[in-house]
Amino acid sequence: MVFKHLPPPPQISVNQALTDNLIIQGDNLAALKSLLPFYAGSVKCIFIDPPYNTGSAFSHYDDNLEHSLWLNMMYPRLELLRDLLAEDGSIWITLDDNESHYCKVMCDEIFGRKNFVANLIWQKKTAPQGHATWLSDNHDHILCYAKNKEKWTANPLERTEKQNAKYNRTDDPRGLYTPDNFTISLTGGQRGAQFAKTGVSDNIYPITTPTGKIVMPPKGRCWLVREEKYFEMLKDNLIVFGKNGDGVPMVKRFLHQVKQGIVPLTVLLQDEVGGNTEAKKEVREFNNQEIFATPKPERLIQRILQIATNEGDLILDSFLGSGTTAAVAHKMNRRYIGIEIGEHAKTHVVPRLKKVIDGEQGGVSGSANWQGGGAFRFCELGEVVFDEYGAIHPSIGFDALAAHIWYLTHRVPFARPSAKSPLLGVMNDTAYYLLYNGILGDKRPDGGNVLTRKILWELPQIKEFLAQGLDIVVYGEATSIEKYLANHNIVFKRIPYDVMDK
Repeated sequence: MVFKHLPPPPQISVNQALTDNLIIQGDNLAALKSLLPFYAGSVKCIFIDPPYNTGSAFSHYDDNLEHSLWLNMMYPRLELLRDLLAEDGSIWITLDDNESHYCKVMCDEIFGRKNFVANLIWQKKTAPQGHATWLSDNHDHILCYAKNKEKWTANPLERTEKQNAKYNRTDDPRGLYTPDNFTISLTGGQRGAQFAKTGVSDNIYPITTPTGKIVMPPKGRCWLVREEKYFEMLKDNLIVFGKNGDGVPMVKRFLHQVKQGIVPLTVLLQDEVGGNTEAKKEVREFNNQEIFATPKPERLIQRILQIATNEGDLILDSFLGSGTTAAVAHKMNRRYIGIEIGEHAKTHVVPRLKKVIDGEQGGVSGSANWQGGGAFRFCELGEVVFDEYGAIHPSIGFDALAAHIWYLTHRVPFARPSAKSPLLGVMNDTAYYLLYNGILGDKRPDGGNVLTRKILWELPQIKEFLAQGLDIVVYGEATSIEKYLANHNIVFKRIPYDVMDK
């Protein structure tokens, strides 16, 4: 696997030392590989809006790939995205009918069919297209997969003002309420089975309204409760009979009693999450000279992040486009990584995030109560860590090489010790050390990167680990004490060759 490192240019970043937020300009396949040593298994939510492969030629990316090429382009990227996902994480992929169904089959293979969550429908526009040949397409698909469906849960959504509006009766001191149906069907459950067998139900009885009118439940239905319970509810002022007192009985449903969390729906309507027109308007606010061709509205991304994440979670978008995912994640106090190959990483994404940090009030700023602040780092993909000849690029520092060695050895992210040390960590009863780039403070071959007897016993905790019976692995440039190491059950691995073999 070819890794590149990520050197940040501070002239573009904003408060880069203060943040985990990262924008990468470069090919997303190479970038995703380079993120693995640091973020494998750490991303809570991935949202991607890849090229739809519609046959169009957009100014910001090639959307005219032959079908098999599109699939070949997506497959390795989806595999890497799966490896970056946390066990309780999820991925959301927007596509249209050109490739969504093929992508579904591909994702079934990569993520496992059992981890498919839903195919959401996003209403991207409402007006019909006059030039449509057959039917006017007004929706996109959003495929949702969990890394592990047994560990992933969807957050309930907050009730909207529209949903609460019907609770408008104010004549009860217990709170706002709405009259609701006082009947239920006789065809279901134990009550239905009993009625089918006997033709009798304890929930069928006459009710006298305040005006003296006698009413019965409609055919095939019964009252909500038995008669004795009905009289208790009537006494407790929980039953209403219409404005004139002669309507069918209705039960009071109080707003404070309803479930506050709403289970998310798979149909996302434009008036709830925005559409194409709204998205274009949002991107004009930060770049009206070069309007991005295919943006997504901030409200759509907000809805997905509301369902799939909580504050502080890490979000990844490897087809960042105009930066909508990063902007919304920033406003919602999520951490984020965005990858974009084109120059609009600088012409669109960076200006947009700077405006977000300055407190811009477009998009979801109001609903997210966004006031500004925060930071992000920007970097372009650097040189490969290991070139085709096995050499390490001279610009690669100790931390970068350590992270890559650790990931290639264990397939988990590298947690850098707080103190500068050649001890990388202990895993599976084995202690790992790296001698590189003068980590011991001396760059001379016999004093830092080459393992000698003197250097060996200067390694932190080496005697303690050996006394505990731990295995020891030391990565370095060279050594001439192989027999001495073998006598102490210490394995030496030469860099870069013993790393490249993994």
